[in-house]
Amino acid sequence: MRYDISGTVMQTVSIDLQPGESLVSQTHAMAWMSDGISMDTHTGGGLFAGLRRAMSGGSLFITEYRADRPAHIAFAPRFPGTILARTLRAGESLICRKETFLCAEFSVSLEIALQQRLGAGLFSGEGFILQRVTGPGTVFLDLSGELVEKNLAPGERLLVHAGHIGIQEPTVATDIQMVRGFRNVLFGGEGLFLATLTGPGKVWLQSMPILNLAEEIARHLPSDGDRPRGGLGAAVGTGVAGATIGGLLGGLFSNE
Repeated sequence: MRYDISGTVMQTVSIDLQPGESLVSQTHAMAWMSDGISMDTHTGGGLFAGLRRAMSGGSLFITEYRADRPAHIAFAPRFPGTILARTLRAGESLICRKETFLCAEFSVSLEIALQQRLGAGLFSGEGFILQRVTGPGTVFLDLSGELVEKNLAPGERLLVHAGHIGIQEPTVATDIQMVRGFRNVLFGGEGLFLATLTGPGKVWLQSMPILNLAEEIARHLPSDGDRPRGGLGAAVGTGVAGATIGGLLGGLFSNE
């Protein structure tokens, strides 16, 4: 198997498969593929396996792609971000944020991972249930925004705003720490708690959590008083119509 990750803010991973090689992915992840690949969508180990995967932010079903002859396939995430390729040894694992798994070799297993501390599950921004990918094989993980890697020494701590934790090695411990200072809590905008990551181990941080992006988009949407009748669809339609009319008028006046 050979792969190539291309793009900047909207990356794709293109993979060349030899006969007999296979990949698995979440549903809706495949972008394009050549002839010679057979597809099989299933729960990946029964109904309970699918339900556990869905609890960790994945899809109930997974799709297996198997090459019958030399073939090519590409996968793309649904949000702007960075694709991380990681080749895992047998038994080697990574703990991932929900919806991080994109695709992997068939030999890689995708399971749920539980937060060990009550406070971390409630207030760290990650929730109680995470994803665990275990080798052997190559896995492709999708992080939101740009990717920042940190290597933590034994006992070294890193305070992280909720949502920016993308992937971590199992040796990294996650906990929470209350933000100090009355004005910091009320006016700092960082919330009441920050997640604390304690080494040893490696962590991959994401610069733009999807929740932050959604909140920023929502902030620029028209209010109920400004929204055209018919809801968001009407607003989009009005915008398209306005742009079309503006383009026509601009073309007329530009010829004078």
